[in-house]
Amino acid sequence: MKLHELQAVEGSRSAHYRKGRGIGSGNGKTAGKGHKGQNARSGGGVALGFEGGQMPLWRRLPKRGFKNVNRVEFAVVNVEDLNRFEAGKVVNAALLKEAGLIGKEYCGVKVLGKGKLEKALTVQASKFSKSALEAIKAAGGTAEVI
Repeated sequence: MKLHELQAVEGSRSAHYRKGRGIGSGNGKTAGKGHKGQNARSGGGVALGFEGGQMPLWRRLPKRGFKNVNRVEFAVVNVEDLNRFEAGKVVNAALLKEAGLIGKEYCGVKVLGKGKLEKALTVQASKFSKSALEAIKAAGGTAEVI
């Protein structure tokens, strides 16, 4: 055994200690906050990102680009991913989520045309690309816009 291999016995050390419970506790009187000053006060401390009056980093750095607040984002699924379902099944957002093909639905589901569909399915989604519509129809299925 070497010094750097020594460890405290399980349960002998506690991460939590009770502050302000008398001098004998080791954290009495000032409760670990030192004497006076901003951080010793109730509600004291500085705001996140405050640099003592110096211009904060987030204000010093240039801001670039544009963030569209009206952006419409879709959960995306490719046609090749739909091959895991049985032929004749109605594939909708709930089924896709259950199968793990999409995480969050966002503003709906969009089906893209990557790959080949080998089964006739009824696919219900918010949007379809042209190639996805062609692939679904070529496989004998139907595409329903919700």
